[in-house]
Amino acid sequence: MVIHEQQGATDVAGHARKAPVQPVVSDRLDGLFGALSPRKRVVASQLPVTLTVALMVIAAVIFSPETLANNMFLAALLFHLAIFAACISIQWARLPAAAFAVIPLLDCLAIGFTRQAGGPAFNVLSMMLVFPVILLSAQVQPYMPVLAIAGTVLSTVAPSAVQGSPPAGESMIRTLILPLVMSVIALTAHVVATTIRRHRVRLVENEQDLARTLDQSVRRQALLDAVLKAVGVGVWVVDVRGHTVLANRAMRPDPALAVVMDAAGAQSELLMADRCTPVPAGLLPAARAAAGEAFTDELYWAGPAGRQRAYSVSSHGFPPAGGQEGGAVITCVDVTTLINALAAKDDFVATVSHELRTPLTSILGYLELVLDEPGHEDIQAELLVVRRNADHLLNLVNDLIAVASEQMDLSLAEADLARVLALEVDAALPKAAAKGLQLVLDARQPLPGRLDPERIGQVVRNLLSNAIKYSPNGGLIRASAVRTDAGLVCSITDTGLGMTEEEQEQAFTKFFRSARSRETAIPGAGLGLPVSKTIVEGHGGSIRLDSAPGVGTTATFVLPES
Repeated sequence: MVIHEQQGATDVAGHARKAPVQPVVSDRLDGLFGALSPRKRVVASQLPVTLTVALMVIAAVIFSPETLANNMFLAALLFHLAIFAACISIQWARLPAAAFAVIPLLDCLAIGFTRQAGGPAFNVLSMMLVFPVILLSAQVQPYMPVLAIAGTVLSTVAPSAVQGSPPAGESMIRTLILPLVMSVIALTAHVVATTIRRHRVRLVENEQDLARTLDQSVRRQALLDAVLKAVGVGVWVVDVRGHTVLANRAMRPDPALAVVMDAAGAQSELLMADRCTPVPAGLLPAARAAAGEAFTDELYWAGPAGRQRAYSVSSHGFPPAGGQEGGAVITCVDVTTLINALAAKDDFVATVSHELRTPLTSILGYLELVLDEPGHEDIQAELLVVRRNADHLLNLVNDLIAVASEQMDLSLAEADLARVLALEVDAALPKAAAKGLQLVLDARQPLPGRLDPERIGQVVRNLLSNAIKYSPNGGLIRASAVRTDAGLVCSITDTGLGMTEEEQEQAFTKFFRSARSRETAIPGAGLGLPVSKTIVEGHGGSIRLDSAPGVGTTATFVLPES
């Protein structure tokens, strides 16, 4: 007996039943049974009883021919035949869903009359009640097991009532025990069928979930493939051992990128940012990524001499998941054109700056002569303005030359950092006072060290100038210097506008100015911090910013001990 439970399936009579889900996969027997018409389905459900009755008739012909002479026995056989004929002739599809229950109930009566008419030799026919009982109890409707139990009781009571002899003795025991046993079978069949039905629904739901998950995975994979094919960035996925898991199309045709991917023998052709130093095996992109290191915009040069290409390489790891080991995604962007453009820009700036410095030096020299000669007292104020602006322009040109060459000539000597800081603070006091700012010096003298006092003074001057420009009226600026294990540490702290993380990352880029500084028309060329960085790094030191929007900024540089 096969019972379909999914939406669109049918009961024994062929009527559609509502169920929560539509079946995705069913076994072969379900498919065969579900493919039958409603009439054929009812006939197929009746076949076990009909075939058993046919076998019983054959056995009676062979072993008990006298039974066939019993009119009641023959009537019971005709009853069975009539039931089977009804299964064939009735249009079950036009009847209510529960109408088919009449057939197993009639089977119970027919089995009861057959057993009664056959006598003690045919008591075993009581076992046939299992077929209609299970057929009824396995249905969805909760009242079907009650009908099955009622049919069992009728099979024992109705024949005796028809014969006019109430059950007694063995018949009474059968009247009580048989319905009780069949009741247990009916309840068990209903519970088992309900459990199987629930598990089947759950399995179908799981299959549907898996199918949806698979479809989503296929869609995501297709999207990923399309993205990887479309982007011009080289995407390279490696496992925890540095072996290639995936490389998109942009990684493959470029021989230079093949060098980047080669983790075994490419050390001689893969160079550091200086274009001279071969990358050690432990610092190859795949090795660093496999070791769990995350890095961004690391510059590498790949390819033979004269045809080298520059690549900005980044790596981001991903953890193991779903039984799969982790790894890292490495991206490679060809920045050769950009590097060449930046180099050309720096060359242009350096050339123009050198060309400007010569006439500016001459202008300043002649201004000094004019100022030293008598007879120009009436225009001396104007000449001083010219000299001040010419000095400013010359300093700007010198800054351009410094940042373009990324190096600066230093005159190192024994000097006191605290004194350099104090002189620059004193020089900045009038400008700070004009904005209502409080400028505080915090430095314990002396702080001797080997440094270029003029250039370090320029660094302090740039940092103080930024602090004053970006601080609102009434703010506080603190200039401090101390000696630590790291060396001489100087900090300029303000309570000004502050900077976002993105602005801090770009702050030391040449000509960079934040959007707020442009919006508020704060003057500047974006060279103070790059020049300061060049000077400090020329001393072998480092410089950093600590800032937050609306809180202020602390600029700190460290000069190492000689």
